[in-house]
Amino acid sequence: MERSADSPQGDETSAENEKPAEPVASLRRKPKGEQQADFYVPTLYDVGTRDFRLIMDVAVFRLSKKDSRPNSRITYDLPDGHVTVTSGANGMASVWDFDIVLMAISHLTESMNRYREGKGEKPGPSFRPPVGDVLKFCRRENGGKQKDSIVGALERLGSTFVSIERKKKVKNKSVTINEGENLIAKFSVITNDDTGKLEFIEIKVADWMYREITEGKNLDVLTVHPDYFLIEPGIGRFLYRLARRAAGKTTATWGFRTIYERSGSTSKFFEFSRMLRSIIKANDIPEYTILEEPGKMGPMLTMTHRAMEEIVPPATGSAD
Repeated sequence: MERSADSPQGDETSAENEKPAEPVASLRRKPKGEQQADFYVPTLYDVGTRDFRLIMDVAVFRLSKKDSRPNSRITYDLPDGHVTVTSGANGMASVWDFDIVLMAISHLTESMNRYREGKGEKPGPSFRPPVGDVLKFCRRENGGKQKDSIVGALERLGSTFVSIERKKKVKNKSVTINEGENLIAKFSVITNDDTGKLEFIEIKVADWMYREITEGKNLDVLTVHPDYFLIEPGIGRFLYRLARRAAGKTTATWGFRTIYERSGSTSKFFEFSRMLRSIIKANDIPEYTILEEPGKMGPMLTMTHRAMEEIVPPATGSAD
């Protein structure tokens, strides 16, 4: 089954031809017992979250919890190239599964920063955290069901293939980056035979991610707000990632249709817009204020960083 991200699904929508959207809170409650880690005791889960700018404006995963989308494909045709996501028999990795990749990217970046400062050895591509630390980093409850779900997440991440061909500026010249790999290269799970409980996971990050972090002179990663992990709707998570890349510390405006196409959603455009308006009405996405505005080609979404003290022209990330 293939879904092209630029294929129309449903008619154009406007605020006039549908029922007013009810606000739906985007953030779930913090896990019970969550406390601020001791400032003087660095832990695996107490590291700033980072994400790759290159894949923050397209969904390289599914946004739905119900539709696992096994053996399917999403193709994004973009102005600067294209991205293709292909799933295996285990289903497509979800935006929640991708939290594990974010943890690996974050720790690899942190370790490389320490290495460059002469405070540690150069990290390898493999990462072996205790399962409890994974759950804390992702701000999830530390229960048996959550731990068991990690195995399924690793299986999906290991069988979801992402092919990327996009332009990038390097030293005042434009180059085309062409990469293709599963979201994680390999994984293993360590279980205590006496208790039957998961204790550790070990993952090897994708080669292109490892090279980008350890060899790239201009590291193209962005920090992610800790409350990102509390965002419940998949669309809400995608909106935050999009805002983080497109708006940054300023503002950006994107068309509903473009956001829909970049999300890989299998919903009809009308239904996607309804869900989008519910999130807009709640307006609780971390760091950003989101607002619907009319546009020549249909409804638009303006994403503005809350730290802004005055209105500035939209960033170059504007897309109608």
